[in-house]
Amino acid sequence: MTPENQKKYDEKVARVEAAIALKEPDRVPITPSADIFPILNAGFTVAEVIYDTSLQKMKQAVVKYLNDFDPDKTGGVGMVYAGEGPMMELERPKNMRWAGMPGNIIDENSLQQHIEYPTLLDDEYDEFFSDRTGWTLRKQTPRNSGLLGPLTDLLGGSMMSARGLAAKVSTPEFKAMLEDLWKLHELNLTYQAGVKDINDTVREMGYPSFSGGMAAVPFDSYSDFLRGTILSLQDLYDHEDEVEKYIEEAFEQTLHMIRMMGSNPASKGKHVFMALHKGMDGFMSDEHYRHFYWRHLQKIIETIIDVGMVPYIYTEGKYNSRLDCLTEVPVGKVFYHFETVDMALAKSKLKDIACISGGFSTNLLQFGTPDQVKDEVKRLLDICAPGGGFIFETTSALSHVKRENVEAMFETVKLYGKY
Repeated sequence: MTPENQKKYDEKVARVEAAIALKEPDRVPITPSADIFPILNAGFTVAEVIYDTSLQKMKQAVVKYLNDFDPDKTGGVGMVYAGEGPMMELERPKNMRWAGMPGNIIDENSLQQHIEYPTLLDDEYDEFFSDRTGWTLRKQTPRNSGLLGPLTDLLGGSMMSARGLAAKVSTPEFKAMLEDLWKLHELNLTYQAGVKDINDTVREMGYPSFSGGMAAVPFDSYSDFLRGTILSLQDLYDHEDEVEKYIEEAFEQTLHMIRMMGSNPASKGKHVFMALHKGMDGFMSDEHYRHFYWRHLQKIIETIIDVGMVPYIYTEGKYNSRLDCLTEVPVGKVFYHFETVDMALAKSKLKDIACISGGFSTNLLQFGTPDQVKDEVKRLLDICAPGGGFIFETTSALSHVKRENVEAMFETVKLYGKY
């Protein structure tokens, strides 16, 4: 890294860290999640970037985005599945659609689409809790991946002998699965090398990445991966004991994972990203929220802080009624992102407790004018910037937004957001 880029890197790190510590840096940091916008900004389609296994198109897109807008952090490759098209064709996920997939089921410039369905069925709780490995192999994994379908018949009485196991893994279907798994591994090695190349490049350009890992609230894991949104809500009434048993089990596993992440010296100061999928206003009662959701989230936040990392809590949906809970955390250690929240209320409740971000609608970037963008940026800065503890982010990730509006947003934050 050149001395000039090192200086830029250090300034950006200091700017973000000061905001999280509730201090006033030289100006408000701006760190929107770029998502697919850099791809479109570079003139590529999402589909061709997903199928470019060299990741060179994604690299060009990321470098151009950083040079064009100069944010205060990089997201690197992000979560747009750049270069992963051939791998996903091998995996054959049943719960996902992506741009460029066979049949062109979704638009070539669409973000990936998730299909939600339960993988844990009503009559499987006894098996789920008594034989988790067997249930995962025979039931959940084949329900999520076409590639892993042969695992459905892997376990059984005859598997107790070497000959029985040999018979099960010697079917044409199982042999084909193994061959595809070998291909998948080779593709993944190439992919990981491309990701490293992009990460190294943007760091040399002077852009920090605060990414240090991910974690999840146990109830979100239950809802996202096992039962789905509707059934998980019903289960608070129909399967309360089972929900309780699972989330307590997952809670301990999550704390252990965080402690393992924090044991790496390179993780110190990095952010642990947590998307709160099912904690929004109205999904569950306040009583249920505190019992099934907040008490775990609060302890997870404290554990992330204890290991020297920063909880980056990404609330989704409305969160006005949950703000009082969010105040119950160590001071100057937490970074909250808001989507649909009264930002004046959030600032008043959290100004002396935690850094806040979000509140700027991406809809305005897509459908508004540069003047409207500038006015809204100034309005939000007037509310949230005084006293520090504010990082400028959009409500959701950037996608099909107007370039001139993104320019207006960055320019206004950098000019009007000075202390």
